[in-house]
Parts: sequence; C-alpha cells; structure tokens
Amino acid sequence: MSKVTETPTTESRKVDHILINLEQDVQFPRLTTGLETLRFLHQALPELSLRQVDTATTMFGKRLSAPLLISSMTGGTGLARGINRNLAAAAQRHRIAMGLGSQRAAIEDPTLEASYAIRDVAPDILLFANIGAVQLNYGYGLAQCQRAVDMVGADALILHFNALQEAVQAEGDIDFSGLLRKVERICKKLPVPVIAKEVGWGFSRSAARSLANAGVSALDVAGAGGTSWSEVEYHRAPNALQARVARSFADWGIPTVESLRYARAGAPELPIFASGGLRDGIDIAKCIALGADLAGLASPLLRAASESVDAVGELIRELTAQLQIAMFCSAARDINSLRQAKLLSVESPPQTRG
Repeated sequence: MSKVTETPTTESRKVDHILINLEQDVQFPRLTTGLETLRFLHQALPELSLRQVDTATTMFGKRLSAPLLISSMTGGTGLARGINRNLAAAAQRHRIAMGLGSQRAAIEDPTLEASYAIRDVAPDILLFANIGAVQLNYGYGLAQCQRAVDMVGADALILHFNALQEAVQAEGDIDFSGLLRKVERICKKLPVPVIAKEVGWGFSRSAARSLANAGVSALDVAGAGGTSWSEVEYHRAPNALQARVARSFADWGIPTVESLRYARAGAPELPIFASGGLRDGIDIAKCIALGADLAGLASPLLRAASESVDAVGELIRELTAQLQIAMFCSAARDINSLRQAKLLSVESPPQTRG
C-alpha cells in the first residue's frame, strides 16, 4: 500500500488519487473490457482514400475533430492544475471534448478553484463540469451544481456515480438512497445538459433506463476493465482490514462492452459515451461501432499530461490516426458509416459481408 494522508481531506484525497494512479498498478487484475474479444471485418477494397475518411462528429451542438473525450480525472489540488491545463490546451488544439474531475474540493474551499480553471487555454472546447451524485444526499443541490458549471464555464454537468468506491473508502459517503428523485430535480432545473457517469464499474440496463427516465441528457458507461478504483482505495486504506475489503472487489463490475450494450438497450434515445479501459484508436472505433457516440480515455492521458501539453497532443494524434485507419480498413467514410461496420467475435468463424 502507498503512504497516504493520515487525516484525509477532499484535497488530500485528490493528491493520493493522482499519485497512486501514476505510481501503482491499479488495473483490474483479471476482468477485461471485452473489447479484445471483438475485431472488425477487414475490407481489402474500401473504395475510398484514407484522406477522405472523416473522423469529425457533433455533440451538444459543438463540432469535434473526433469522437474523443478526455475523461474526468482530477482537480482540487495544486498538483492537478498543471495536469488539467495540459489536457485542456491539447484538447483546444485538437478540437476534442474534456471532462474535469470532481469539483467538490473547490466548492468546499474556493481557493482551489484555480486547479480547475482552464477556459483561458481552452475557450472553445466541449467542457464538462463534475460533481459526485451522492453529494445530493449530503447537502448539495441545484446551487452547488450551478456553481460547478459556472466555476469553469462548462457546457454540461457530469453527475458521477461511484457507489463501490465510496463503500470501500474509510471516509466514504455511503448513503445512495433516494438519489434518483434528486437527480431528476437537477435535470429539470439546471440550464445545461446533465450527464450520468459511472467511474469504472459500468451501468446496468435498468440503471440506464432509470437515469434516462430521470432526464439525463447522456450516459457515460465507464465500464470495468481499466482502472479499478477499489484498487486505488486499497492503496489508500488506513489499515489492513480496510485494505483487504477493498482488494476483494478488484474484479467487480460490468465490463465496458457489456455496459455499453446495456446502456444502448436501456436508453436507446440518449447519447452514450464509452469509457473504461480504452487504450487506442481501434478501441475507440469498436465502441462507436457498438453504438457509442463518444469514447473516453483517462489513464493514458493522465500519464501524458504529467509530462507536457505536447505529450498529450502526440497521444491525441496517435489515437486519431488509429481511429481513421480502422475506419478506412472497415470501409467507413465517416462516423455514421462506422456505426454500420461489421464487428466479429474472435471466437466466431469469418463471415462475408453483403
């Protein structure tokens, strides 16, 4: 286990989370995203030029160069400020979307707002503010949600759902009762779209349907198979008992592919964001072919952002090039065409395409 703050505050937890993600292996030990079980049906005669392949898409009225989202990661500590600004500057340069980490720390302590302030380097990006949904049971309401949006000039608000993380945290907020009704009120009153986001264990079909009925504007499935936040909390545990409890859930959750399918079935009318263990542009392409509208990555971009803006930009270019080539070799001229591309199970025999 890593050494963590003895008397945790919201700010100190943010430092712990950044350092643990950078220094420890916190991936799911055995559970995978399911993306490795799928492959595209290769098209040797795509009948188009690679230069004709258009990766652009539109979300919430903003045009993006690719269906790529820098998933919510951090904020609320000085260490996070440079990371967020590197991510945001690269997002601006390459015209992709970005989500900020939970803004609870800055709502509790306004001196921490600067760690989330990125509009000066990214005035045009599609930007998502972020609050933990469970905080609606701990004194938060419309005012705090609006403050999170206003604080960063966001285009939408993420309400993140992290029941397991809170349950294995020694200082976790564990009352998730009656939450749906409060989410519905925020969706009705807040003047920007509300996105419901898991943090790495996925949404079931029933959860997706309930959240859609409550009025959310999009779902980010954040399925299992990437970073395991119970493993992160294992490294933060204040004692051996707490550590053993956290570690027992290392492989808990709904893999990203399954959760993406559940969300698409449970909320067919909503935009769906796929995240949780995506590692390259081919994974992004697979998720779009499975019905996602955006695909989010966090861990690889965190590592790049801890280096420089240029490192983030290079990774974004790599991801976009991989996506474009996957589309080209699937005969998909644009994102709408990619949705029709044939995915095969690796266990299945080759099939012909009509």
